[in-house]
Amino acid sequence: MKTYIRIKGLAVLLALAWAPTGLWAGPLSIFAAASLQGPLDTVAADYDGASTISYGGSGTMARQVSLGAPADVVILANETWANWLFDQGHAPTQPRLLLSNELVLVTPLDGPTFASMDATTLRDALGSGRLAMGQHISVPAGIYASAWLKTINAWDTLRPHLAETENVRAALALVARGEAPFGIVYASDAQASAKVAVAWAIPAHQHPQILYHGLALTQEGDAFLDHLITRIALFEAAGFTALP
Repeated sequence: MKTYIRIKGLAVLLALAWAPTGLWAGPLSIFAAASLQGPLDTVAADYDGASTISYGGSGTMARQVSLGAPADVVILANETWANWLFDQGHAPTQPRLLLSNELVLVTPLDGPTFASMDATTLRDALGSGRLAMGQHISVPAGIYASAWLKTINAWDTLRPHLAETENVRAALALVARGEAPFGIVYASDAQASAKVAVAWAIPAHQHPQILYHGLALTQEGDAFLDHLITRIALFEAAGFTALP
């Protein structure tokens, strides 16, 4: 009987150790698009309870969640990835629309600014340098950037001259360090760096609307999204756009 009790107790402990996030009293686990770094850190810091944040490209975050990564909430910068997670059954509730953003062309502080923009202007300004942007297949900022380049008929010309990165903050860093003369990032990213300037504000009608969605994977994640919505002003101050 004592042996049975010990074995049963061990089984309970193992079950708890492998329980999904939210059933185990650990820190709230947040997976988020890299562009949210800064204001999201503040929101998490003033939330009631410990939390950890993993930042990356939205495509990478979505795939990790789909493979069983232990997250309570995931916030993505692309509606398609958010809907995909829900449609595949990885989130119990539908994505919640949170924020929007704008796309900008950035350059180091001593770089040029433009009064107008077309394919020839951008190609001539780039010279022998590379255009930094997120990967155009999996990183939302890269998806939006490629759509803009196609709209101004610059995609085919500039594709061999791209420096594609795993997330938008990596593209920003290439420009900030002077390793790329131009980069396509979000307006909030440009505001977050003192080492870049906006060379051209990309018109919103020239690319798909930039929308951030949050998916709660546990009850704790749902509570965190409720908290985040009360702090939207922090994101506005960081260069994001609040939605009605």
